[in-house]
Amino acid sequence: MVIVSEDLSKKADHTEEKPVSISVFFPCYNEQDNVVATVKTAVEVLQSINADYEIIVVDDGSRDDTKKITEQLSQENNRIKVVSHPVNLGYGAALQSGFKAASKELVFYTDGDGQFDIKEMPPLLELIKECDIVSCYRLKRQDNIIRRLNAWCWTRLGCFLFKMKVRDVDCAFKLYKRQIFDNIKMSSTGALIDTEIIARAIRKGYKITQKGVHHYPRTAGQQTGANIKVILRAFKELFELHRQIKNEG
Repeated sequence: MVIVSEDLSKKADHTEEKPVSISVFFPCYNEQDNVVATVKTAVEVLQSINADYEIIVVDDGSRDDTKKITEQLSQENNRIKVVSHPVNLGYGAALQSGFKAASKELVFYTDGDGQFDIKEMPPLLELIKECDIVSCYRLKRQDNIIRRLNAWCWTRLGCFLFKMKVRDVDCAFKLYKRQIFDNIKMSSTGALIDTEIIARAIRKGYKITQKGVHHYPRTAGQQTGANIKVILRAFKELFELHRQIKNEG
């Protein structure tokens, strides 16, 4: 029988939990009117939970002052980093850059347009202890009927093809264990990226859980995902990915 002295027991009881190690990144394209508030809110949230953190802004070839503004934020806070694409490479390419730049144990991303509230991120940290990915879904999507219908069809088709059970595969509010990205490849540079990551993670045996989060109307800037060319390209690439993964065995 092992006897622990009273002093040692008290010391063990008061051992502080290790700060969460987390990279938070925002893919941005022409978000000069949103990015400052988005980044500053992230800093406040991460400081409030005493996290070991870094914030990464991925500027995907913005034509406005997004890059200039975020580089200024980086100069003011050395935990803020900027990854810049010389030209617009696409949403998938922006996410790939964010995941590759992340250096902490966990990696979280949400869009830089302010349609999600990063204050809803901390509760995900408890969930990630029991899984590898927390994939959130929008409780009430603040988009027009066309975007909502397209998203519903996209998610249902992706779930059918890849045998996934995900409510909102493209919801830009996800938390991952970073080591996942050492073991899966990412090839999509467009809207397929979220589906590709989840599908490949499932094939590798990673565990996923889900949680609802609020979605807010865009207050500035313009959405780009509803472009018909983007949508058609994504559906084409979806079937190509299905064939590719199936052939990988």
